[in-house]
Amino acid sequence: MAVKIRLARGGAKKRPYYRVVVADGRAPRDGKYIEKVGTHNPLLPKDHEDRIKLDVERIEYWLSKGAKPTDRVARFLDAAGLMKREERNNPNKGKPGAKALDRIEEQKEKAAAAVEAAKEAEEAAKAAEEEAKAAAEAPAEEAPAEETAAEEATADEAPAEEAAEEKDKE
Repeated sequence: MAVKIRLARGGAKKRPYYRVVVADGRAPRDGKYIEKVGTHNPLLPKDHEDRIKLDVERIEYWLSKGAKPTDRVARFLDAAGLMKREERNNPNKGKPGAKALDRIEEQKEKAAAAVEAAKEAEEAAKAAEEEAKAAAEAPAEEAPAEETAAEEATADEAPAEEAAEEKDKE
């Protein structure tokens, strides 16, 4: 017979109250037990003295007979100094699942696209600003160029007129 020291739930709905019991490992959680060796009230603050009450002598007796505590009861016994419980480590517990990883990847892609769009918008704004500066400076430079073009056009027309006059003479 495998004897366990475990919690048996009592209390009302949404108001749990546990008995620390010694029971046959095959018995139902809240079913028949051999002996009640303590109580646990999870609704009380963690530092409250009535949160966990244990009958230390009886627990030591059952541990000497080979009773195995559940993980939660082993925590209580470790806190009471009756038993040494090794810390467990589950490094995969805190890792996100596959769907969460997909969502994180999508968020990274959207953030990268937003940064890229912001850079493109900034470059376009700089280019527009440079064009505006160039346009502001260009009319001052283009005015003399237009005058020289007009002078060149009249100079071109003069020989053409002279050539036309010579043809008329002939």
